[in-house]
Amino acid sequence: MPSLKDLAEEMLKHFEAKDRAREEAFKLSREVVRICSSSIRSVHRQDMKEGERLISEAYTLLKRMRDLLRDHPDIRYAGFVDHAEQEYAEARSVFSIITAREILTPADVDVDLVNYLAGLGDTTGELRRHTLDLIRRGEPQEGEYFLGMMEEIYHLLMMFDYPEAINRGLRRKSDLARSMLERTRGDLTNAIEMAKVEASLRRLEDKLKD
Repeated sequence: MPSLKDLAEEMLKHFEAKDRAREEAFKLSREVVRICSSSIRSVHRQDMKEGERLISEAYTLLKRMRDLLRDHPDIRYAGFVDHAEQEYAEARSVFSIITAREILTPADVDVDLVNYLAGLGDTTGELRRHTLDLIRRGEPQEGEYFLGMMEEIYHLLMMFDYPEAINRGLRRKSDLARSMLERTRGDLTNAIEMAKVEASLRRLEDKLKD
């Protein structure tokens, strides 16, 4: 029969391994979040090559984090892994929608389903930013596609009206997506109407010159 000392040593090894895994995984999760944020900034700066490179780097770290926690599911669901997956899902979605004009599937993104939806919800904020950039560049009509995509994402999120224990905050994501959608619709409508007025004035000026 093992002594209490032997039992304690075995249990301490288990806890020490778990603590090491948690510490390293937490550091990796913060790095994933940072890299994904940088990727999104690169996309907005129209540096798509850098944005894609950073997404690939983030995925490598994400897989390493999962491997570390494979034997520690209690830590896997402590919260910081979910946050990293949501940020990765957002970065992947932003890149795909802006560069290829398509929404990736959960299998494409390869994260937990709720984290995929949460990341997609956060994408609406970045699509709003992209639409405002188009307005500033004098291309408001181009923003209509992204407004439509924001609306599709919002309606998708609204389908998952389940208790908080199941959807883990998707209601809040839905509310934020609706706010982004409404504000962007107003900004884009005003910009398009203003562009029409300016075009009419230019035509009138050309006629007067003739």
